[in-house]
Amino acid sequence: MRSLLFVPADNEKKLEKALASGADALIIDLEDSVALSAKPAARAIASHFIRAQAGLAGQPGPRLIVRVNGLGTGQTDADLDAIIPVVPHAIMLPKAEGGMSVQHLGAKMAVREAEGDVADGAIKIIAIATETARGFFQLGTFAGASHRLSALTWGGEDLSADLGAERNRLDDGSYADPYRLARAMTLLGAAAAGLDPYDSVYTSFRDEAGLRAECEAGRRDGFVAKMAIHPAQVPVINEVFTPSEDTLVRARAIVAAFADNPGLGVVGIDNEMIDLPHLKRAERLLARQDIVRSAHLKDRTVPPA
Repeated sequence: MRSLLFVPADNEKKLEKALASGADALIIDLEDSVALSAKPAARAIASHFIRAQAGLAGQPGPRLIVRVNGLGTGQTDADLDAIIPVVPHAIMLPKAEGGMSVQHLGAKMAVREAEGDVADGAIKIIAIATETARGFFQLGTFAGASHRLSALTWGGEDLSADLGAERNRLDDGSYADPYRLARAMTLLGAAAAGLDPYDSVYTSFRDEAGLRAECEAGRRDGFVAKMAIHPAQVPVINEVFTPSEDTLVRARAIVAAFADNPGLGVVGIDNEMIDLPHLKRAERLLARQDIVRSAHLKDRTVPPA
């Protein structure tokens, strides 16, 4: 996936409109964008929406992810009761505090999958790993935490609230040091755990130049996707996180060169010495591109067993 668009779960019009945004995934939000009094209705709307999209299985459409309320809110069980039976692609866990949080959520999901005759582990987990200071110090504990865990992302807004900060960005729009560190550590934590790293949202949704710059920096550093808060951000994110044809051609050439010379650790391409780290990057790039190309040809949700 390249783009993941947040959509409030209590707004049917926005959910329907988001289907045409071009996003690779929709994050149907039951957490921050929904008032406490509106959460029961939001669960019903989200459930109905996901079930309706499942009826279009096999047709192009985004993956459907649901951000539930955090484990400390007392709302998670009700969220899962409503959502697990309709089998979204993944559950996004906010304010995750390491592998134990993922295991806790995974256990809750497993019970509901069994009750609903859904294959164990069919629904994945995406963890937001840095929304609390405590979570920041647990970034090394996600490896092996759950077979469901597929990606890590990070959030600077809740982290700034947890820190008591006035804001999280400097006057030039760049992140202040605590948030730069959180971003970097999330990237490292994802790599250490063998997970996809997704970059956080860019909240100034009318600032296309700023969004593009942040997307390019994220792709440069190793993030494979970025979350969005407005449909207008999706085309820029998709463009930046889609490899150019020249990049793909070079990656294929690197893979082919090593395939033709299986006993070598270094090969020469266009007068440049290419070694195994280059091969690893090329293989990852081609694998991600295959996923991007097939994303909109697959079912919108993960089918039950």
